[in-house]
Amino acid sequence: MALPQTVVAGWLGITQAQLSRVENGPPLVHLDRLAHWATLLRIPAPCLWFRLPDQQSWPVASHVNRRAEGAHGGDRVVERGEQAVVAANVEQASSQGGGTTDRRRFTVLAALAGLAASGHTYLLPGSSAEVPGNIGMEQVRLASSLVDDLRRADAAAGADLLCDVAMHAHSRLSAWAARSSYGREVGDALQSALADLAIEAAWLAIDADRRSEARPYLHEAITRARIADDPQVEVRAHTHLSLLIRESQPGESLHCAEAALRVSAGWATPRLTTLLHLRRAHAYAVLRDASGFSREMTKARRELERGTHEDDQSFVHFVNAQELEGIEGLSYLALGRPERAVQSLRAITANPSPGHRRNQVYYTVRLSEAAYQQGDINEAARVALDVLPAVREINSKRVSQHLAQVRGSLAAPQRATRASRQFVDAYDQAALA
Repeated sequence: MALPQTVVAGWLGITQAQLSRVENGPPLVHLDRLAHWATLLRIPAPCLWFRLPDQQSWPVASHVNRRAEGAHGGDRVVERGEQAVVAANVEQASSQGGGTTDRRRFTVLAALAGLAASGHTYLLPGSSAEVPGNIGMEQVRLASSLVDDLRRADAAAGADLLCDVAMHAHSRLSAWAARSSYGREVGDALQSALADLAIEAAWLAIDADRRSEARPYLHEAITRARIADDPQVEVRAHTHLSLLIRESQPGESLHCAEAALRVSAGWATPRLTTLLHLRRAHAYAVLRDASGFSREMTKARRELERGTHEDDQSFVHFVNAQELEGIEGLSYLALGRPERAVQSLRAITANPSPGHRRNQVYYTVRLSEAAYQQGDINEAARVALDVLPAVREINSKRVSQHLAQVRGSLAAPQRATRASRQFVDAYDQAALA
């Protein structure tokens, strides 16, 4: 769900009408306002296309690389520090000195400005605020509200732009929990809130295709949830862990979903149970167990037919008929049955879910992949070309990597067609990889 314009406008000290003009009107040219936001968010000067008031020289545009090649050719994590905020920076200006504000990066700027405007600058990268001696329920409520803010910003801007911000906030609040004093009630609530924040950081890492960074957060979340005796948070962690390891460890993925079913027995809502059966169905498909897949899909359909519930947790909001079709399609791909995958995935594009755009784009990309595996090169290219602009907008490395794989397949000269060459040329011009 996108952030309401009235809320964002209040954060930035402008009216809703002014914000609407920023988002939908001509390029943003009020440099004094941009300079104020950049200073507030401690964005390094070299990452801005305009000069700050106290800056003597023009900045040199640069990009932040999340990873660098190690001494032996492997990847190493680059120290982030203040550079984490660069992920939420405005678009670089053109060589002629002009430029427009990227709408989704603007949303992230607004979300971060909201933290600063609320007096929570200690959560922003680069902050040197000291760890408080005592923690009360106010800090716990902050951690909980931060998860909601990150989920809304993720829906609007994509995980690529938020992953480092979430990890930094988690690190800062974890330091509070480790070094500050608090009572039992606050301690249990803080453990649950930090577990939820760790799950959100893990999800953002998954969608940003930084999967190796996600698992420690989920293991931590399970531990914190058990310390706080919070089964709902524990189930969320197991559910995400099942997703994370499905391709690499499908057997363990099955056990994670089973553990979540066991812990949630007696209180799980139909949509939560649907999601857990879908996790198991897909894991069975990766294991090439067609009967196990079919059994779990039947259970998932039965639960989904029971409808929504007032106790549904926010993280299952995406579980609907389209998601069921999507998991079925991906499972048929894993089972080596692309023709059935095309049927399921095409049903999603024919009946889209407006509130879940990223999933819609993701499954459309996978439809292109399924069509290619079926041997329909022209259909694969047509679908990929149609979805290309949307993939560029949602800032999900997980999605863009799948489209990159489609591009690699369609670029093979022995299977080239006019449609495939058209898509490959458009993809390369977009420099999406």
